[in-house]
Amino acid sequence: MKYSPALQSATLLKRYKRFLADLQLKDGSEFTAHCANTGKMTGCAEPGFSAFYSTSDNAKRKYPQSLELTKNNLSQLICVNTAIANKVVEEAINNNVITELNGYEQLQSEVKYGSENSRIDFLLTDSSKSDCYVEVKSVTLLSQSDPQSAQGYFPDAQTLRGQKHIRELIEMIGQGHRAVLLFAVLHEGINKVSGAAHIDEKYNALLNHAISKGVEVLVYKASISANEVILNEKIAFIANS
Repeated sequence: MKYSPALQSATLLKRYKRFLADLQLKDGSEFTAHCANTGKMTGCAEPGFSAFYSTSDNAKRKYPQSLELTKNNLSQLICVNTAIANKVVEEAINNNVITELNGYEQLQSEVKYGSENSRIDFLLTDSSKSDCYVEVKSVTLLSQSDPQSAQGYFPDAQTLRGQKHIRELIEMIGQGHRAVLLFAVLHEGINKVSGAAHIDEKYNALLNHAISKGVEVLVYKASISANEVILNEKIAFIANS
């Protein structure tokens, strides 16, 4: 996914009220940008981090600028706009980058499914094989106790919604379909991913249960720059008991 035009740089002053971030330009001027991320953003939005933003041409927007990327103190770029995850995953599926998901005739997004009234991120269908339900999760939480370990975790906060999604995937397996949980890593410093048992023990237990039932876990990492974000590297998932 290319940014057109390329993102502009600034310094992050603070992120607050979940959806807002104050940025400062080199000339000292300040402005407020929209932050499309409802998570805790642990380690991703500290004051003083470099920031990269886009500008919308929609005149009706209260905050025309959007915070897209940050760069931490280890000079690692992080995509903090959670809407990007599905975009780069869809692009990767269409370009046959995610080899485990190749060979389907049709891709649909936001399809209703499951007994808990969910919407699957992507439904892959083909007349010659079982339907494949793909749930996408954005991973940006790098180990805070040992950032050099390159260990990433999901989730970064307790998530009832995420727990529901795992239950829905298990249900699809029970109905004879294929179910995939795809972690899209949008942090340059992460090279392996585990369930965050120390943050959401129930989510991690459900994740392990889902794997035992046949839910597939895939982890793909993005290459990130001010010009583009491309999902292009498979990395390891390490189960956390």
